[in-house]
Amino acid sequence: MKTRFFPTLLMTILFCASATSQKKEQTGFDISRNLEIFTDIYRQLDMFYVDTLSADTAVRWAIDGMLSEIDPYTVFYPNDDQDDLKRLATGRYAGIGALIRPYKKEDRTAIEEPYEHCPAQEAGVRAGDVILTIDGKDTKGWPLGKVSENLRGEAGTTFELRVQRPGIKKPLAFKITRRQIQQPCLPWYSIVDEENHVGYLYLTEFTDQSAREVRHAILDMKQHGMQRLIMDLRDNGGGSVSEAVEIVGFFVPRGSLVVSTKGKLPTTCHDYQTPAEPIDTLMPIAVLVNGHTASAAEIVSGALQDMDRAVILGQRTFGKGLVQAIREVPYRGQLKITTARYHIPSGRCIQAYDYRHRTADGAAKSLPDSLTREFRTRLGRIVRDGGGILPDSILDADSVPTMLYDLYNSDPFFDYVTDYAAQHESIPAPGLYRLSDEDYEEFCDRIAKSDFTYNGRTAAALTQLRQLARFEGRMEATQQEFDALEAKLKKNDLATDLRRFREHIQPYLEAEIVSRYHFQRGALQQQMHNDKGVKRAIECLKNK
Repeated sequence: MKTRFFPTLLMTILFCASATSQKKEQTGFDISRNLEIFTDIYRQLDMFYVDTLSADTAVRWAIDGMLSEIDPYTVFYPNDDQDDLKRLATGRYAGIGALIRPYKKEDRTAIEEPYEHCPAQEAGVRAGDVILTIDGKDTKGWPLGKVSENLRGEAGTTFELRVQRPGIKKPLAFKITRRQIQQPCLPWYSIVDEENHVGYLYLTEFTDQSAREVRHAILDMKQHGMQRLIMDLRDNGGGSVSEAVEIVGFFVPRGSLVVSTKGKLPTTCHDYQTPAEPIDTLMPIAVLVNGHTASAAEIVSGALQDMDRAVILGQRTFGKGLVQAIREVPYRGQLKITTARYHIPSGRCIQAYDYRHRTADGAAKSLPDSLTREFRTRLGRIVRDGGGILPDSILDADSVPTMLYDLYNSDPFFDYVTDYAAQHESIPAPGLYRLSDEDYEEFCDRIAKSDFTYNGRTAAALTQLRQLARFEGRMEATQQEFDALEAKLKKNDLATDLRRFREHIQPYLEAEIVSRYHFQRGALQQQMHNDKGVKRAIECLKNK
């Protein structure tokens, strides 16, 4: 009760002035009055509330509650919680360089992938290793966040990591020295179509090294004959605006306006123009986007669309048109605060959600298409604001069976990949590897015999529908149809579903296996041969 009560209390106090501001301009007195009310209420809680309140905890509840009502991007970072903010800005942290995951059947954490050329991989840690102790501390029962926190630390510090490797009886111990880890924002690029000279790069986020890495990749591929480029921004959540502007500048004349920010204060209003001479202003470009493409990734795709410099393919992007800045807070805290909206070259703002006006269930409202406004690209094509970037060519998202998500995150799936890698010293090169029919059958048998279960959402919906029919007095008329549907669903057991959905499951399974030998870059190469978006982009680039 206490954790829900206190944020709501502060919201009521601090935002009663907001309701008043709709009728009159907010004054300094309004702010002082509400802060005084809040201070007095906390004083009385501290004196009279039945349980003892921690000031740090209770006020943090209040701050987080207030900020969550504003938007999801305005966040307070106290002094002891600065690492996440630094990693967001730079992509760097001090640690061992490994992706970890829950290993539920032992109530522990496992290494999902050691990053290539990082301390964990160089020390000999492998994907599939189950973490037993970190510097002598038993990690059984630890949540993922606590394990991650203990693996990170000051660069240059050394600790012992003990793991249990499947197939080996005795635990293994590794001495690992932490160092600064730069997460790869460009894990792979290559010429993907030699005949048509098409290059491809996959950019995961916009950190302070993104433009440098993208520039290197483009120049390298041009030296190897690239004449057309696919830039993959799918699932790219954004990051640095200045890096996005610099990347757009590789393809348009110097001094081109890429984005303008507009906020309440003059200091938050700024025009961002490309800072340097371009690499190539004529090379055909295709940009792949989806519903998880956001923020700086939308600036790049939207600016190239507005300038008619690239064709955008995929699904409508997320629609984050808000800009954040870092402000200092007393006692060495920091506040990441939304200070402006950004507008891309045509003048449109692609912000899709209104966080200050929410639906009855608390979701942010989105602008209906009927209320969006028309803008024009450099060559006069119509584009619209208020809803992300609508691609020039819409690609239907693949319909993936829901069981795949449960399967992919399960221990039996993870164990199968670990055992397969232990039994096969090598596999064909990424992109050429295929799981044999016999191996897939073995996989199906192992999963079917394991404790894997998945949420049969159709069956759950049928149960709810039965209850609703009974409540409305329709059960007698619909009983026969319900029974027939339930019988049909029961025939779809796990073993049957694993084989029915092979075309969806096998590519994920192959990519995971390849990653055990060739890390993330190998998994990306492996996925390429099934990637409908890349194939569509190549066809598009061939059409002059």
